[in-house]
Amino acid sequence: MYRTLDSERIVATLETLRRRIVERFPEASLAKVCAELIAVARESGARALRIAAPAYALRAGTVAVVIGGIALLAYAGGQIEVKREGTNVYGILQGIESGFNILLLMGAAIFFLVTFELRWKRRQALAALHELRSIAHVIDMHQLTKDPSTLVEGAVSTASSPERRMNPYDLGRYLDYCSELLSLIAKVAALYAQSSKDPVVVAAVSDIGQITTNLSNKIWQKIALMQQVAPRGAG
Repeated sequence: MYRTLDSERIVATLETLRRRIVERFPEASLAKVCAELIAVARESGARALRIAAPAYALRAGTVAVVIGGIALLAYAGGQIEVKREGTNVYGILQGIESGFNILLLMGAAIFFLVTFELRWKRRQALAALHELRSIAHVIDMHQLTKDPSTLVEGAVSTASSPERRMNPYDLGRYLDYCSELLSLIAKVAALYAQSSKDPVVVAAVSDIGQITTNLSNKIWQKIALMQQVAPRGAG
């Protein structure tokens, strides 16, 4: 029960987080980002299940094509007439080379067909992971201008400084919400790692985990700085 991630529980956690964001920051676009992540999480849950499930139709088609190719090759080989008269070493070697080339091409075609399911599922997983990576950077953009150093006494804004309306407590909550979203992105990505043994997919999931951890660490550096500047309440 507790050895695998449950996509429905991840979605439920995201929905609760979205409500928390809306209740505290009703006009913030961060809630819209969370809603988008909820939709992606739902799609990822269903997509991860499809990736984990065997594609029996594709496998049956692959087996049929391979058997048909081998049968065709055997039939063509049976039609070849071997004549001992008039043959020389050059002709024998040329025939061996032609047969080897045919077997090589046949082996390459079989390898392509056998690994097609893996590559097809990998392409689906990597496309979804790329989407999650993009959302992580969108969240980073939202927290980019939330700078606690402006709370320091004597801080002066310039004409190009972003407008800052949050008090220290609200700023802390906003940054905390961003950190939670990044953590949940890593959990959605992990759905693909537990549904696939493909090392390329697992490496991509680990990459997203590293990205979200680095971005979250940057946010917590801001929270730590803010706690030094102004005390943070509970809630």
